[in-house]
Amino acid sequence: MTAYFVLARRFLLEYGRNPVNLLVLILVPVVFVLVAAKPMADAAELLGGRGLAVETATAGWAAAFLAALAMYFQTRQAHSADRRLALGGVRVPVLVAARVSTGLVIAVFVSAAALSTLFLRSNVDDPLRAIAGTLMFATVYVGIGAAVGALVRDPVNGTVIILLIWILDVFFGPALTSPSRVELTRWMPTHFITLWMVDLPSGHSGLLGDLGLAWVWVAASLLVSALLLAGAMRAGRRPHSQRRPGWARQTNMAFRMGLRQYRRNPALWILLITVPIIFIWMSKLITKEQYSVMRVIENGKVVDARFWLPDTHAGTMAPIAVASLSTVAGLFIALNARAGDRRLVLAGQHRSALLASRFGEVAVAVLVTTAASLAVTALLFPAKQWGVFIAGMVLLGMVYAIFGMCLGFLLDRVSGVLIAFVVPFLDLGITQSPMLRLEPPAAAVLLPGYGPYRVLLDAGLTKTFDETRGLLIGLAWMLGLTVVVSLIFTARTRVERHGGAQPRHVRARNAPHASERVDPVLLPGSGVPDGVGPTGRLQRRARDE
Repeated sequence: MTAYFVLARRFLLEYGRNPVNLLVLILVPVVFVLVAAKPMADAAELLGGRGLAVETATAGWAAAFLAALAMYFQTRQAHSADRRLALGGVRVPVLVAARVSTGLVIAVFVSAAALSTLFLRSNVDDPLRAIAGTLMFATVYVGIGAAVGALVRDPVNGTVIILLIWILDVFFGPALTSPSRVELTRWMPTHFITLWMVDLPSGHSGLLGDLGLAWVWVAASLLVSALLLAGAMRAGRRPHSQRRPGWARQTNMAFRMGLRQYRRNPALWILLITVPIIFIWMSKLITKEQYSVMRVIENGKVVDARFWLPDTHAGTMAPIAVASLSTVAGLFIALNARAGDRRLVLAGQHRSALLASRFGEVAVAVLVTTAASLAVTALLFPAKQWGVFIAGMVLLGMVYAIFGMCLGFLLDRVSGVLIAFVVPFLDLGITQSPMLRLEPPAAAVLLPGYGPYRVLLDAGLTKTFDETRGLLIGLAWMLGLTVVVSLIFTARTRVERHGGAQPRHVRARNAPHASERVDPVLLPGSGVPDGVGPTGRLQRRARDE
């Protein structure tokens, strides 16, 4: 028991050593609940959900996502250390219990931040139900984060898998969709927790009831994740090393090496393709059959037109999928190469060649994600100007991918992923959604996705292109972020060369033999009194004799 408390305490202290992690764990749920609660309630009413009851569930959703990511990175980054502890004699059940306990403490922390914001923002009819539901949300996702951390080695894959589970669970769950469609998401992790939290009886929970099945999910998530963690602590493999490449040739070689690294990770490409397909296709299934009024520019005139929502919803959701995955791809390309790039520059690699190869890797990831999104969008959404729509989607993906690179060069994994999740969602899913408001607020022009999203709406819903301003804003964002990434990359890979420094073996070879050494006390003007040191003592003895 003493070992358990010592390990749990050390794990918490290790996590808290990075103040950015703690700051993000507070700010993200606060911003999510504060900004997203009302728009998501409006979206729920539009899609046939419970409306105002959704505001209560936003605290649980925010706490769940943060708890899952925090638990994933905690278990993944400490995998080697945990194996060494197990080999050193620490019992695996004690290690697993300490890891899970650390995740639960973080879950309580983020739940408190989300609930505090919820209570300050609005009047909650049943505070105890909201508190219990939020804690159950976070606990289930602690188990999900631990399970993904035990099974998925690559942080990009792990993050995307958690994001996919969370998106399917939240956006296609019983709170945001019509109760008649709950059979589609009955097997989602927080299906029964959501129904109990918003006081919407499911009618299909059997003898245990919604609350009983919610507790079954909580217990099962912790048990399964504990078993997977225990198995992961007893097995592991060494990561592969990489070699350095040449300028025209160096750029090509660095780009090929980057793609080769990703080719070794087929799960990443599967996720980049399947996640947008599932996300966009599911948005079509849950859309309520009704008309929606959206403000567009047609032949230079601003008009409020009516659109059939099942035909347009998929087209407005595709940019969210592309932006989110592009941000994550750019983030991890920068994170994974951050330490190695400095060593490559020190070894003689051209900095510009290396940076160009990183931009090339990002472009490939954006093109793959965009192609997958457009393939399914073309089946569900009749865009009016397909050429402009495709160009706008690529522009949006590049803007957010380069934004992700900025995060990767400046932040660590946990903080970067959390911000990479929040910004696209608040930008495209909340602030600029044409289903929630006729036009975005004036401050939305400062967001990265404003320009490209204006282009996409114009190309998707009208027959003439009238968004030159949006196109220029998007290009300005892409060029500006490219300059920022270049400056950060240059600063991080700058190598200070000291002319006087020599390797240890050279210093040892050039060092004088012991018989040739001169005692510094004998040097004139040294300021050391005569007779100090071993040589001085010999001189004094000889003089006395």
